[in-house]
Amino acid sequence: MGRALGLLCLALCLPFASAQAADIIPTRSVTANGMTVLFLEQHFLPTVEIHALVKVGSAQDPPDKAGLANLTASLLDEGTLTRTSRQIAEQIDFVGGSLEAHAAEDFTTASTRVLKKDADLGFALLADMLQHPAFHKQEFERVRTQILGEIVSDDDDPGNVAMKAFHQLIFHGHPYSWPAHGTEETLTKITVADIQQFHAREYLPNQTILVIVGDLTQDQAATLVQTHFGSWKKGTPSPYQMKKPASIERKMVQLIEKDLTQSTIVLGHTGISRTNPDYYAVTVMNYILGAGGFSSRLMDSIRDKQGLAYGIMSQFDSRLMPGAFFISLQTRTDVTNQAIAGVLTEIKGMRDAPVTDQELNEAKSFIVGSFPLRVDSSAKLANVLAQVELYNLGLDYFTQYPRAIEKVTKDDVLRVAKQYLDPQHYALVVVGSIAKAKVKQ
Repeated sequence: MGRALGLLCLALCLPFASAQAADIIPTRSVTANGMTVLFLEQHFLPTVEIHALVKVGSAQDPPDKAGLANLTASLLDEGTLTRTSRQIAEQIDFVGGSLEAHAAEDFTTASTRVLKKDADLGFALLADMLQHPAFHKQEFERVRTQILGEIVSDDDDPGNVAMKAFHQLIFHGHPYSWPAHGTEETLTKITVADIQQFHAREYLPNQTILVIVGDLTQDQAATLVQTHFGSWKKGTPSPYQMKKPASIERKMVQLIEKDLTQSTIVLGHTGISRTNPDYYAVTVMNYILGAGGFSSRLMDSIRDKQGLAYGIMSQFDSRLMPGAFFISLQTRTDVTNQAIAGVLTEIKGMRDAPVTDQELNEAKSFIVGSFPLRVDSSAKLANVLAQVELYNLGLDYFTQYPRAIEKVTKDDVLRVAKQYLDPQHYALVVVGSIAKAKVKQ
């Protein structure tokens, strides 16, 4: 049975995987009410993915009410002016579709996937929850309590504790410093009125990117958009002017005591934005440093040669504004300092000398070769298309991305390593038995 399901999943994904990413050429239009629509006609499967990205996220939350954008998004499918939450769930379940919404730091997404024959219902449900959510008091209390429970649960996970503390250190005073779901303190301050006002002010067609991928014609898609979103009234969004996060000027250390047999370590600093021209060179550099799994220097040094960790990785979290660069791992308490020193050694190594030809070629080959896997389903493709529009990357992105990676040289890698890696000014968070670890500061 498991093998049969696996073969079915493979068959469903093969049409997407076999298609060349460079062949993905969506059409772009703007409706009369200001909504940007990207449409990609695909007839591999009789399905339609409808993905809405609203340009508001947790970065726009008031500091004392962090979690507002996420709570608003979480309530979108919990009842509208004409449908109860149960009716919405039953309608989408009856046709075997999916419907979901959530907020990230820079944007909120709401999406649905249905069979072609149910496209009208999919559009109707998504449009209804975006335009006419009811925000019933009972649902508000239930969902908020559920999120509060998730926050409490997260506090039991040393990895979540470490990342939360890390973001507060490197983004101090910036909206990126608080979790998208908020905190126990801020969530309890949010009222139904706050949700209603936030939605009325921010959920506007001229702040929305609508992506449609699937088994429709251009005319069919345009008709469905006009039918279900044409009456949505445009407005004036709030004039947010988010500043760039400040760079770290000194080494910062936070040690969090927990009775554990391992230390959870996060080390890093601010990184780059998604629109930074060096994004592609940084992607190659970071693959070699720690994003390349067993091919990375961090894994080779910290795991294979020194035996200090089972796994270790590095990441640049690129957003509208510069996000975080971090390296994370877990290690035995007694070798915590050795692991931290090993990480800093590898960061310095990236800055001190060019990478080898083999490292460069393997990194570029993997990144380009795995690129189609990022769009091997209609859901993934719709998500990427929405962000291509958000970051203004151009409709030729699927052709240009591999080319931009291929152009990266050893000199580029060394240059961005020197510019965007700093082994002197960074934040270090360690969660574990601090007294036993004896972390050097």
